[in-house]
Amino acid sequence: MTQFSSFDRQMMALALEEANKALYLSNPNPRVGCVITKGEQIVGQGFTQQVGSQHAEIEAIANARRLGTSDADLAASTFYVTLEPCSHTGRTPPCCDVLTQLSPKRVVIAMQDPNPKVSGRGIASLEKHGIEVDLGLMAHEAALLNPGFIKRMTLGLPYVRMKIASSLDGRTALPNGKSQWITGPAARADGHHWRAQACAILSGVGTVKEDDPALSVREVSTSRQPLRVIVDSQLEISLGAKVLSDANAIIICANPEPNHLKRIQKELAARGIEVVQIPNTKGKVDLSKLFAYLATEREMNEVHVESGYKLNGSLIREGCVDELLIYQAPCFLGEGLGMVNIGPLQELSQRDSWRIIEHTLIGDDIRIRALRR
Repeated sequence: MTQFSSFDRQMMALALEEANKALYLSNPNPRVGCVITKGEQIVGQGFTQQVGSQHAEIEAIANARRLGTSDADLAASTFYVTLEPCSHTGRTPPCCDVLTQLSPKRVVIAMQDPNPKVSGRGIASLEKHGIEVDLGLMAHEAALLNPGFIKRMTLGLPYVRMKIASSLDGRTALPNGKSQWITGPAARADGHHWRAQACAILSGVGTVKEDDPALSVREVSTSRQPLRVIVDSQLEISLGAKVLSDANAIIICANPEPNHLKRIQKELAARGIEVVQIPNTKGKVDLSKLFAYLATEREMNEVHVESGYKLNGSLIREGCVDELLIYQAPCFLGEGLGMVNIGPLQELSQRDSWRIIEHTLIGDDIRIRALRR
């Protein structure tokens, strides 16, 4: 096993900071950062840009050249990169080809690429060209930056994060459906940070009819808006809903009345909005197939769910949710709608258990993150 130095760790930590700059930007590509050093001097750094643009290694090389580093200096350098350099032609040429042409002294990689088109081939290519490769430095931290990309590449599914805002007694709305606003402005702004890093924001037609949300990112700066995905089995949505204000939306339905489906499809097609049928045998949307579709056909890494307790319950029951993102306000609402529609259970052993990985004060509210056990 490679013995990494304290300098190696410092440089990979900086590469991870670079990768984090791609949090809102790089989807569906992974968030990758790169730092180039010569001796113990940083000569270049960069992170993955928007899809179709440069990857982290190429950004770092360009940065080094702008700062006056010659290709001869790059040949004597060490690259610290948070993910194995790609070895296949996708929307951009292989990063491995650029690195092998420069022939740096050493490449330190946090984790192997889970993409089966790469998965070790990039490392093999570098080593074939006589470049020293060290793998595994801060791999866990690198993986935490890309849960969706890893899950999509290994399981053909996106990473699903469900956001819920509730009172201390677990109410998400009053009995009449009113829910704006239970949590404070700081929690709502923080929620937009999680929206921004997702490929898609998913909600149900019930939430659209009740709250008419825009489901857009407004509280943080981003150049990319996630796709809006609306689950609407029988196409009950109003064509005037805010979520249909532009073409950055799709509606997933089941088996609505054929003439109604045809009319809605025609009207939405004129706006550039697609209606996709993914029915189950009960006349509802097949949720498992929906997420498989989002991963394989739409290249969605992370899906951010903001829906009502009925759809929340269906998603939880069918095992579709990887992470809960719960904001609890310091208040009681008494009667009202709960977080998820599950049960009733007969035994405590039937409960759906989660593991809390974080609890943080956000303004006056508590943010809880939990993973399924």
